[in-house]
Amino acid sequence: MANVVRSVTSPKKFISGQNLLSSLNDYIKDYGDKAFVICDEFILERAQKEAGASIKAAGNQVVFEKFQYECTKEEIDRNRELVRKHGSNIIIGIGGGKTLDTAKATAYYEKLPVVIFPTIASTDAPCTALAVIYKKDGSFDEYLFLPTNPDVVLADTGILAAAPARFFAAGIGDALATYFEARACYQANGDNLVLNKPSTTGLGLARLCYDTLLENAVKAKRAVDRKVYTRAVEDTIEATIYLSGVGAESGGLAAAHAIHNGMTAVPSLHKAQHGEKVTFGLLTQLVLENAPKEELETVIKLVKDVGLPLTLRDLGVEEFVEAEWRQVAEAACASNDTMVNMPFPVSPADVYNAIIAANAIAESYQE
Repeated sequence: MANVVRSVTSPKKFISGQNLLSSLNDYIKDYGDKAFVICDEFILERAQKEAGASIKAAGNQVVFEKFQYECTKEEIDRNRELVRKHGSNIIIGIGGGKTLDTAKATAYYEKLPVVIFPTIASTDAPCTALAVIYKKDGSFDEYLFLPTNPDVVLADTGILAAAPARFFAAGIGDALATYFEARACYQANGDNLVLNKPSTTGLGLARLCYDTLLENAVKAKRAVDRKVYTRAVEDTIEATIYLSGVGAESGGLAAAHAIHNGMTAVPSLHKAQHGEKVTFGLLTQLVLENAPKEELETVIKLVKDVGLPLTLRDLGVEEFVEAEWRQVAEAACASNDTMVNMPFPVSPADVYNAIIAANAIAESYQE
């Protein structure tokens, strides 16, 4: 045990509240005065008006660049060139998970600070020292492990609550897997997302994430369905963005995300959200573990109550093609993925069988 290194990693600052976009300069001024903003198209005009005004009013410079839809090596390189062209000294990401990952990767390669401003609470990407890189066709390429977490993460509860409710639910699904994956990784003494051993703190934060979701997620989803925010929404956002991000990074991932990564190669699932696929990956992980019936039912009830897809058909699979799902199982067991953090050996055949069983179990709860 003398050589075991455990870790807890986190953004330097996590700030939640309202009207953060219009006061953005207050949170970036200590890191740079020439901002390069990678921004999702849907909020670009608003960001230019509100955040741009905040930065320029302080006498600082800002350039806005529209994100080109996929976090690929090509998109990262494109933004890096623009950063150098404009002489920017701070990167800001405003948008969804892929936009934020692109901002983090761009900042890493250019050795600049990065401020993250999620517009949807759909994944735990904002807080992690990790970027998920995809190929141009949308399939998973690789994890880019970063040496540091974002300098600042700003969670504007008003913007996040006003986003489409499907994204909010997807964030709940992604966060729901956090505890179960951290638990498996801890039992296996596997590697967390910064390639150290999982810490007790990481496992504890992952458990707090799960408990917070059990208490608040359904209440929060009902509020978000009506485009309003409540204390339950605030607590759920903290769970889906911060507790899930830090819990996953310090506690580790396991089968659920490995299966998600395998699922990215299935064409009929390309319209499914990250968190929706992770939810099915979690059900499959629980089957692999032969989790207690009560635990499985608690997870399924929450999945149903927040309106997440439960079965493969719900996710968009009209026809189950065995060869396709054998490939998913094979990819999920790749040596460089997180299936290795399960506390027992898992083969592609095990994963395939668990996928079939998880789907059958999910279908039985729809009857």
